[in-house]
Amino acid sequence: MTDVRIRAATPEDLDAVLAFWKVAAEGTSISDDRGGVERLVERDPGALILAEVCGELAGTVIAGFDGWRCHLYRLAVHPDRRRRGIATALLAAAEERFVRLGGRRADAMVLTRNETAHRTWGAAGYGAEEQWRRWVKPLTG
Repeated sequence: MTDVRIRAATPEDLDAVLAFWKVAAEGTSISDDRGGVERLVERDPGALILAEVCGELAGTVIAGFDGWRCHLYRLAVHPDRRRRGIATALLAAAEERFVRLGGRRADAMVLTRNETAHRTWGAAGYGAEEQWRRWVKPLTG
């Protein structure tokens, strides 16, 4: 594995993260804007975890814990840096965070059509629970 530095994002990283997601993340979210990511980092400074290689952003994961459940979002690795252990390092950091906070089970938001992600999550020990369906309601216009 390449030397990967794992760290929590700071407010100074947010523009780079948003630009990175446009290249490395599948799909978009209503929260993929400066205000949404700022609120995340302000409310839970350790939730947005970054992987850097040679000082460049190479991957992200959001490890959100609400005190009851552990939720993973935005696991993304730059296309030029995939299959080098970066996602594994990010997930290890996220899982360690959850255990420190008292979490007992992690779940991940994974797009149905993203077969590459299915393989990644499966290799990391996660499995789909077909009996669940996500229900959503936008709270803004």
